[in-house]
Amino acid sequence: MAKGAGGPGERQSAVRLRKSRHRKPSSTEWLARQLNDPYVAAARRQGYRSRAAYKLIELDERFHLLRPNRRIVDLGCAPGGWTQVAVERVGGRGRVLGVDLAETAPLAGALLMCADLRDPDTAAAIRTALGGGADIVLSDMAPATTGHAATDHLRIVALAEAAFDVAEEILEPGGSFVAKVFQGGAEGALLARLKRSFAELRHAKPPASRAESAETYVVAKGFRRGA
Repeated sequence: MAKGAGGPGERQSAVRLRKSRHRKPSSTEWLARQLNDPYVAAARRQGYRSRAAYKLIELDERFHLLRPNRRIVDLGCAPGGWTQVAVERVGGRGRVLGVDLAETAPLAGALLMCADLRDPDTAAAIRTALGGGADIVLSDMAPATTGHAATDHLRIVALAEAAFDVAEEILEPGGSFVAKVFQGGAEGALLARLKRSFAELRHAKPPASRAESAETYVVAKGFRRGA
């Protein structure tokens, strides 16, 4: 684990919450899950801004994506957990750029940009900030959930498609793309684009992804420009 001892595998005592008339049952359930989540506890101990950092760590350990000297773009980076991991793994010899609509608190070793992925000028602005194309484009973006599975699925696929629209413009040949999607079928058009554009396409659900979540990740390697 990148930041020393005390990772998510460490045992911790379960926390039980008393019911409260001032708190909805769904809020009590969410709070209990957070308090008993080993990844939340590990992120707090190790200084990561979100438990999602461990998803990227686990994906990187499996697919060997983040290496020194690489230029990495983290789309939808706030609050910065994935950007932190990218900075750690490329060291001072690469360049990491986080992009989000929201303001992201400064993060040592990373460039940060406020931008809308759907703005046609964003890809050019990213290239300028990086000083060239990207070797890896990451996206852990997810929309605010509505509770309606079909709607939520369509929204997250739309975000993944927007991320790949940008990736197509900025990736160097041979580059990689990682994005969150939900299982459900509507991502077929996106997967077809990725299969045409990359030499290798894999699906992965890292251990840090909650078992009850429908989220999974597409990991595409070997970008072929103009394919």
